[in-house]
Amino acid sequence: MAVSYKKLWKMLIDKDMKKKDLCSKAGISTASVTKMGKGGHVTTEVLAKICAAMDCTLDDIMEILPDESEKNREKIM
Repeated sequence: MAVSYKKLWKMLIDKDMKKKDLCSKAGISTASVTKMGKGGHVTTEVLAKICAAMDCTLDDIMEILPDESEKNREKIM
């Protein structure tokens, strides 16, 4: 499964915030934000801190996308 944080990046744009502002407000490292920027996995603690800082829920900042193999499997069934 792939993870997309496009919703979070759009939220930052809408709130006129930079990624470094998110780090400061949520108390997370730049390494975590870098991982997220590459679609990587971060801990639930990091996600919870972001949600608390941005006053939102997980589905407001991320979505889980099926892999290509999963999409193909769904087509077959």
